[in-house]
Amino acid sequence: MTSNAQSLLLECHFPDPATPVDLAVSGGPDSLGLLLLALEADLNVTVHHVDHHARPTSDADAEFVSGLCDSLGVGFVQHDVQVEPGGNFEARARSARREALPEGVMTGHTMDDLVETVLLNMLRGAGVDGLSPMVDDPAKPLRDVRRSALHDFVEASGHRGRHDETNDSPEFQRNRVRHELLVLMNDVAGRDVVPVLARQARLMHEERVWLDEVSGADAPSLHDADCRDLRDWPVARLRRWLRVQLRSVDRGDGQHPPSADEVQRCLDVVRGAAVATELSGGRRLSRRGQHLTLE
Repeated sequence: MTSNAQSLLLECHFPDPATPVDLAVSGGPDSLGLLLLALEADLNVTVHHVDHHARPTSDADAEFVSGLCDSLGVGFVQHDVQVEPGGNFEARARSARREALPEGVMTGHTMDDLVETVLLNMLRGAGVDGLSPMVDDPAKPLRDVRRSALHDFVEASGHRGRHDETNDSPEFQRNRVRHELLVLMNDVAGRDVVPVLARQARLMHEERVWLDEVSGADAPSLHDADCRDLRDWPVARLRRWLRVQLRSVDRGDGQHPPSADEVQRCLDVVRGAAVATELSGGRRLSRRGQHLTLE
């Protein structure tokens, strides 16, 4: 094992050697680095590649990953999905990818991806959850690895990842955050802000865990709760409890808490300012007497 690999593995969050793991490998340098590091960590690897058939080069990407796995002696599974062109393509492709891949599959998201997600969520008005993503996610073992260090490792290995031309397109918000916003923030701050924002996300995650413990301590279920008792709770605890109780049904892209606007309307129901409110997914929260009903 090279010293470069050894130093990177110290920053990774892989399970014990010989553990069977599924890896999502697109063929790009990030996922290629994930594969090479997982092999250095002596994991029992199966590679999964999703072909969206959305780019002219997608078939070549699949052939590249398949050939690489064959040369490395690694199991390979290809998943073919079809995502129709149109609005919100990135989100729909992500949802289709999640549905196709096995549960718990590891991805090559780095510290830079974590920070980009923080900034994207901030632009959407996220709360503490959105500002502390990936921090303890076992499916993101490279979350403390810098993208540049990972690419250097891949290049030194003699392998060359595939280039996804969509990563250069300003049509996607993440690309603008990566190539424009972070560059500007570094210039204004006079330093690399990625480690700063990643540390902030970790600290916020610790507070999120504590808040979950506090809000869940001896907390009733939605249908057992008495609104007269709920109204005596601190607002932060009540808001947190509502977010947990009203998570959406998993439709292939995970469960999602209600939006800030939905939570505010639910607070009005609990407090008696409204009788009912509509929620995402065709659901309705109502108060009958002093008890809540979710339909």
